[in-house]
Amino acid sequence: MLSHLLIKNYALIDELELTPDRELNIITGETGAGKSIMLGAIGLLLGNRADTRVLYNPEQKCIIEGTFGVSGYIIEQIFEDEELDYSSTCIVRREIGVSGKSRAFVNDTPVNLETLRRVTSQLMDIHSQHDSVLLGSNEYQLEIVDTYAQNDNLLRAYRADYQTYRTKKLHYDQLQVEAASMRKEFDYNNFLYEELVKAQLQPDEQESLEQEINILENAEEIKERLQLAYEYLDNTEQSVIDFLKGTVSNLAYISKLSDQYEQLQQRAQSSLIELRDLADEISTEQDRVEIDDTRAESIRERLNLLYQLQTKHQAKNVAGLIDLRNELSQKVSKVLNLDDALADAKAQTEAARTQLQTSAEVLSESRQAVLAAIESEIGSLLHDLGMPNASLKIASEKTKPTPTGVDMISFLFSANKGIKPQQLKNVASGGEFSRLMMAIKYILASKRSLPTIVFDEIDTGVSGEIAIKMGNMMRDMAHNHQIIAITHLHQIAGQGTAHYFVYKDHSADKTVSRIKKLSLDERINEIAQMIGGNNPSASALKNAREIIKQRAVTIK
Repeated sequence: MLSHLLIKNYALIDELELTPDRELNIITGETGAGKSIMLGAIGLLLGNRADTRVLYNPEQKCIIEGTFGVSGYIIEQIFEDEELDYSSTCIVRREIGVSGKSRAFVNDTPVNLETLRRVTSQLMDIHSQHDSVLLGSNEYQLEIVDTYAQNDNLLRAYRADYQTYRTKKLHYDQLQVEAASMRKEFDYNNFLYEELVKAQLQPDEQESLEQEINILENAEEIKERLQLAYEYLDNTEQSVIDFLKGTVSNLAYISKLSDQYEQLQQRAQSSLIELRDLADEISTEQDRVEIDDTRAESIRERLNLLYQLQTKHQAKNVAGLIDLRNELSQKVSKVLNLDDALADAKAQTEAARTQLQTSAEVLSESRQAVLAAIESEIGSLLHDLGMPNASLKIASEKTKPTPTGVDMISFLFSANKGIKPQQLKNVASGGEFSRLMMAIKYILASKRSLPTIVFDEIDTGVSGEIAIKMGNMMRDMAHNHQIIAITHLHQIAGQGTAHYFVYKDHSADKTVSRIKKLSLDERINEIAQMIGGNNPSASALKNAREIIKQRAVTIK
């Protein structure tokens, strides 16, 4: 239940705190005093969107914080699923910054609006006048049936199967489209693939061939230059090596006279060894160079093929051609394996469809099983609420699978004897909608483990004895749920275990909305004003006392 509510800097509210009673909380006040504003603030805790226009002071952020006691309610799984800390006290906070940026927290952990809605939907249910409009929609009527039947687990299983089927079918449909397209391109892709396979591409082949052709095309000059280089080193009467030998010999004579001369002789000897090795390598390279016109022509043809393929496929190099070959291989293989892939995808889709049909049937049977009970209970409650000739019939027909099942539920209503039940939106008046909604909320309250229920003027269009009965129903619901009821009717206001009054304070430069818990005398006076106006008569005051006395309300 809601144990504490804090609203700061919201609309006409500068700062407001509320500590509701555990049972039936009544909120009254003049029209425009701020009751709906407070409800709007609570709506932010439930994940409604907001902007900077809600800021009372545009230079400060808005804070809405609710503290809920959740001990005894089975909601731990939601906290586990959302990776939130769970405790017997849950603190939900919403902040709207001056820039309009919104932030939400559950037990001081930042959450997105989807998570916020999932958590708070298990903590509080708000009935607003908008719900009366929703009641005319088939989707909302289906939600009522599922809530009554307690289909949460069945609906969750069905939705998982529905999503699986949708995913499998989408994959199968996409594969069929791809298959048609790929089959059209198969011959061309296969031709390109075989052409690249026939080319027997090697990653570093082009660079190696280009280097080899450079040598072959300049073989005569290379051999001549290598021969001259060799002769300068070691094949003439005045070769470099012969001169260096003389250097080594002369330094050897004096090497024993000084360490410095010995080092020079060693360096000269090392150079002589290096030059001999260099001369040998030059000679070897000269022997390797061959003039081979046949090999050169073969290389030119191979390089021309590589260049043509690169130009044709707009590839930068052979590596690009190899990547293209691999890509074409996958496309060709995929087409060759299409029949198997399509058959497998079709089988998976059919299996998912079968599972979906099974889940849908189980869910549908659960719904069908409670329709008569809903009709009976609501009919009985409507009779108690002054509509003895009212009747509710729930029509059901099968549809193609949707995210909510295969059932189309329609509430057909008649308020008068002899009148065939019709769609709610066509036959129900405001007062009839209110009583019907009260009956629905009443029967659903026993089916949901919901801590707090808020009624925003659910008594619209009713009065007198009917209002008394609606108040009695709220008191009955308050034994198992915390009820917060915004009302204009004294018959309902007198039923509360706590009474709060919302009013406008004009004492400062800017009007603000405030709320206070009424004492017994203040409550008697407020109910008397609801009966007889701003200046209640003695009889109105007496009537107010009688209302409170008759209901045996303990003022807290």
